[in-house]
Amino acid sequence: MKQLVDVFYAWYRTNLRNPKYRWLIIFGTLTYLLSPIDIAPDVFPIVGWIDDGILITLLIAEVSQLMSGALNRPEDEAPVADNADADAGVVVDVKAQEVP
Repeated sequence: MKQLVDVFYAWYRTNLRNPKYRWLIIFGTLTYLLSPIDIAPDVFPIVGWIDDGILITLLIAEVSQLMSGALNRPEDEAPVADNADADAGVVVDVKAQEVP
């Protein structure tokens, strides 16, 4: 069970940090929270609220972490993508000096 939770958390966090899927994950989570169709229906008092509580906690934690990272970044620093494809076209000019 713990492995399933770890896999879901890693998937959720990775996709939420990816700008391409970020809004889809946020709206999907909010839709799930507002939808009457649940893994554990809300008609069961405590059990029904556990999955919603976990998801809303995860969403708030990740979005606040994204926002704090964006607010703490200097203005001239560009955001860094999570994948290696973003660095494929980057050229770095280095002034090297010859050592005798």
